[in-house]
Amino acid sequence: MVELDLSAPFDQHRATVLPEWIDWNGHMNVGFYVVAFDKATDTLCNQFGCSWEYTREKIGMTFVLEAHVTYDREVKEGDPLRITSQILDHDAKRLHFIHCMYHEAEGYLAATNELMMMHIDYETRRSAPWPEWAMERIDKLAAAHKKLPTPSQAGRLIGIKRKK
Repeated sequence: MVELDLSAPFDQHRATVLPEWIDWNGHMNVGFYVVAFDKATDTLCNQFGCSWEYTREKIGMTFVLEAHVTYDREVKEGDPLRITSQILDHDAKRLHFIHCMYHEAEGYLAATNELMMMHIDYETRRSAPWPEWAMERIDKLAAAHKKLPTPSQAGRLIGIKRKK
């Protein structure tokens, strides 16, 4: 298992906008933001021991139950990305967290991805408590992140605001 990184926010994931991620508008297509965020989720899951190997060894897995993405500023082919992760809440089976994607060189916020993840028993494919060793690590990460302000993008509803 990797050494636990208690930086707040968790700041290990880096990526580059690939040519195949570009749409006809000349910037990263909306679907590939989710792909980049999914890779950042893998990096976060490695911290509490629920990585690809965890699923491959048929121990357990994680499913995303809900996801919200905000697109704050465009990124283009070749742009370096820095994706941070912040745990917002958790319980025995679920993890609520948000990723923030930044243009690594220019520092601006490009997008956010708020997720609700559930731990799943491999055999039954039903929700199950996190393994004790994973829960210990999640508790430590959550405690480190608790001091952070909640990003304004977290918990937002989608809709057209009307003036009354």
